[in-house]
Amino acid sequence: MPTPTASIHETKANGAADTGAPALASGSASGLEKQSSNKKLLLLALFCLAFLLDAINSSSLFTSIPTISAQLGITDSRSVWLLAAYQLAFAALLLISGRFSDLYSPKWVFVCGIAMMGVFSLVGGFLRSQIPVITLRALMGGAGALTIPSAQHLIVHMYTTSDAQAKAIAVFGGMGAIGIVLGLFVGALLVTFTSWPWIFYVPAILCGIISICSAILIPRVSHNTDGSRWSQFRRLDLVGVFLFSVGTILLVFAVTSGSIDGWNSARVLVPLVLSIILVISFFLWESRLQDSHAAVPAKIWTYPNFKVLIPLALVPFAWWSTIFLLFSWLWEVVYAWSPITTAAHFLPIALGVFPGLAISIALQSQRKISHKWVIVMGFVLALIGSILLPFGNTSHHYWPFLFPGFLLGTLGCAIIYTTINVDLLANAPVEASGIISALFVCMLQVGGAVGSAIVTSIQTSVQQSNGGPLRFAGRAAGLWFLCAWVGVMGLSAIMLLKKDQNKD
Repeated sequence: MPTPTASIHETKANGAADTGAPALASGSASGLEKQSSNKKLLLLALFCLAFLLDAINSSSLFTSIPTISAQLGITDSRSVWLLAAYQLAFAALLLISGRFSDLYSPKWVFVCGIAMMGVFSLVGGFLRSQIPVITLRALMGGAGALTIPSAQHLIVHMYTTSDAQAKAIAVFGGMGAIGIVLGLFVGALLVTFTSWPWIFYVPAILCGIISICSAILIPRVSHNTDGSRWSQFRRLDLVGVFLFSVGTILLVFAVTSGSIDGWNSARVLVPLVLSIILVISFFLWESRLQDSHAAVPAKIWTYPNFKVLIPLALVPFAWWSTIFLLFSWLWEVVYAWSPITTAAHFLPIALGVFPGLAISIALQSQRKISHKWVIVMGFVLALIGSILLPFGNTSHHYWPFLFPGFLLGTLGCAIIYTTINVDLLANAPVEASGIISALFVCMLQVGGAVGSAIVTSIQTSVQQSNGGPLRFAGRAAGLWFLCAWVGVMGLSAIMLLKKDQNKD
């Protein structure tokens, strides 16, 4: 029976036939693969910094929303769009980003994405009106979407052995989890010691540095293409990309609006129904196309565990987003804590990320343990942590309930996140790495948006008859829903995931 490493390399050897994506030209492939170890580490550091910056941009407003909302005149119910605008555009453009990375030069997709994010961030810092600021946040998210699939595409071509590739992907993927947590502290520090526009200025400066270094250091990457440029352009599958992107935008818009306007309003129901129709139309359209011309080739659904791993990816960002959203508002508004104090009380989440990543990498390196049980272990830890959270209804319950809940939940989510990311790319041909990465990150973002919106809706409904937003009853109900969701997804992992081929 072949080992996973053998089967992976066999799959990757036939990647172009499976996906229809053009393979990298031999000179370009060797240009990435044959870089010195130090050069590879430097490039990996640039890619990791870009992902870290994406995640920080997404979460830095959690602890600073009260300050920004007060200065821009944004109501509490509408302030969620400062977060949702970034997530909405980010998720919607991931598919086209992945397709561009697979068909054209991933180097310039990455460089253009990070450069545009810097420009939009710089402009956003000068604006003082709510609609333009929210619009610039959306543009930042769209630009950020260009960087992740292209970076992972470059990583899997730079590290071609299975062990080195798994470690590089795990480190890169871990930056997303670390950035989500680090963003809380960055936002709190900047709002407290400078002013809120610096939440835009600092990323702009870093984006400028990364884009210049990347343009210089990343070797030229091109693809072997068959046929004309028009034939290559047709492979972008713009119809499929349009259906997916608009469907994603409407879905995120609907669930975000549902927590504000109520789920029975036309503002919610119309885009929700349209999003379902568009997503169904997308899959019907993709099923009609040859793999070589489909944005999401039908072949990828046959990769080991792909159909199960993709839905499981909804959990990590949903868990973190829900926790940040529920407790940051409680602590700052009800308890009157400062942004710095609020961020400090999220410290166990930061403490849980690093051992979670280390445990995932260590267990995956040992070929005696099936990745299935690594993921299941992550869900068990996340569930135990989640069960503790509804009991954190006073500041005195922080240490006995919230601290261990945050720590265990984050430990589990970090293991889930990293293991799923590595498995998805390890079981797919390198030529499909852009689109695989795009789908994975899209599910993370959609999970964050949908999960937090559902929990917020539950909170709003329950607190209407239980003391209002200043009481904990609504938050407790939302947290019990989170427990149930983690439990159901964990059971799905146990029942549906197949064990690795060489594991007992």
